[in-house]
This record gives sequence, C-alpha cells and structure tokens, in this order.
Amino acid sequence: MLSLKWCECSCEDDSLKLISRQQKSKFLQIGVYVLACFLVVEWSVGLWSGSLSLQADAGHILADVVALLISLLASFLAQKPAKNQATFGNQRLEVLAALINGLSLIAIASFIIWEAIHRWQNPEPILGLPMLLIGVLGLIINIFSIKLLHPHTHNDLNLQGVFLHVIADTLSSLSVMIAALLVHICHWFWADSVISLVVAVFIGLSALPLVKESLNIFLEYAPESIDPNEVDISIKSFPNVLQVEKLHIWKISSNSVMLCANLTVECATIDERDRLLKKLRTHLQKTFGITDMTLQLTSYKSLVEASINPLLNQDLALMVSANKSR
Repeated sequence: MLSLKWCECSCEDDSLKLISRQQKSKFLQIGVYVLACFLVVEWSVGLWSGSLSLQADAGHILADVVALLISLLASFLAQKPAKNQATFGNQRLEVLAALINGLSLIAIASFIIWEAIHRWQNPEPILGLPMLLIGVLGLIINIFSIKLLHPHTHNDLNLQGVFLHVIADTLSSLSVMIAALLVHICHWFWADSVISLVVAVFIGLSALPLVKESLNIFLEYAPESIDPNEVDISIKSFPNVLQVEKLHIWKISSNSVMLCANLTVECATIDERDRLLKKLRTHLQKTFGITDMTLQLTSYKSLVEASINPLLNQDLALMVSANKSR
C-alpha cells in the first residue's frame, strides 16, 4: 500500500510538472507572436516619425523576441531526459538562455545610450502624436505580457530573464508616452533623447542581477539563500553525527539545489544509520530547500578498527615482501 501511494504521488507530481512545462511553452509562443507583430509596427512608425525612443524601444522588442525564442528552445531542450554524456540532462540550457538575455539587455542599453548622446548633440524634428499612439499600444501589450508571464516566473531563471525584458519594455512605453507629450505640446525635441537615456540606464541596471545569478550557477557557487556554514552546523546538530567533511552545495538550474558531503557517524546498527540518513535528508530538504543530495556515512567504529588493524592500515603487498626478506 505504501509503494502504491508513493507511485500515485509521484505520477501526480510528474503530470503537474508536464502541464506546467506545456503552459510555459504555450505562453512563450503567444509572447513571440504578439511582440513580433508589434515590432513591425513600432519600427515602421519610429522611422516615419523620427523618434529615437520608438526606434530604441523597437530594438528592445527585437531583443525580446529573440529572448523568447531562445527561452522557448531552452525550455524544450531542458525537458529532455538525462542520457549519454548529459548525465544531468539539459537543465542548464535555461540558465544559459537567461545569461544571454541579460547580456543582450546590457548591449541594447549601451547602444541606446550612445544613440541618445549623439541625438542630444544633433536634435532632429519629431512627430509627437504617432509616438504617443504607439506608446499607448506598447503599454497595453506589455501589461498583457506581464499578466501572462508573471505567475510562471517563480523559481525559473529563464522566465525571469524574459520577464525582466517585458518590465523594461513597459517602462520604455511609459517613457515614450511622456516624451511624446513633451514633443507634441512643448516642442521639446531633446526630451526624446533624455527619456531614451533614462530608459537605457534602467535596462542595463535591471539586467545586472540576472547576469550575476546566471554566472553564480555556472561557477557552481552556493545559492545566496543558503549559508554553507549554517548547513554544516545544522548537520552536526544531530547527536549521531561526529564530523562533516567535503561539504559542497551548488545549483544545476534555478530551481535545483544539490548537496554532497562525507559524514562520520556513530551508529550501532545499519537500521540506525538508515534512520539517521532519512532524518538528514528530510531536514535538509525542509530547512534549506535542497532537492538532491548525496550523503556518504562512514561509521566511527569502522575508522577506529581500521586504525588499529595493521592489515587495514598498511599495504598488504609490502608486508608480504617484508616477511619474504626475513
């Protein structure tokens, strides 16, 4: 009955994960279609009106479309099971997609800043009313995208990168609307450059945490939410644990934390050792959110016996050769 219950729970979890992945892929596809259509409209109006804000935002939309396509491909490949040389599967492809998204945001921000400075030095006439209409349309589309993606961004670094793109787009649309009003009402053509500069700085700053988190995962740093010293102390708090060695904590993906450690324990029987192992696993998962762990338990009694018994502490071949020489 216990095994049957476990199987039912496992099957339910797998089916829920499958549904979640399918929903994520569906939302990414919808995002690609909507943004691609808006990209054509915004870029065309931006060239016609002479607005740097619209052209910059169109370039950002283009990066969004590319980011969504990369995320969609990464999500598809990450679902493939581990096989051959890919013993961990392809989970880190989603992290790679997030890193590419973050770096692309920084590149776009740098280009917009350069263009804004150049436009500030050489202001050009701009049509404010078309800017305003496209800004309003962009705001509506971005709000729709936020509602679509936000519920699925938790514990998914890949979607967090896409979501940051959309947030930056939303602020960019608001900035375009402000610049359009200043240009249309006050004829302040320099406002287009200033707004573009502000948006670019925000885009660059918003991308830095995403790049940092992605690099931390690739460098196999412990998650910022987990202090290895606290984990070490927590494991040692169990009465039967005498020593903790080679403790390593790292992340394979944004929602997969792994741990491995060698523990010296004092257990009288194998059953006692198995109970301790089960308690340690449950404790680490509930307290620190560690999803996968490898704990090697070595009995203190075995270590003592090995240090006393010369056959276990010395090279047997050397002992035999020494006896022959005598």
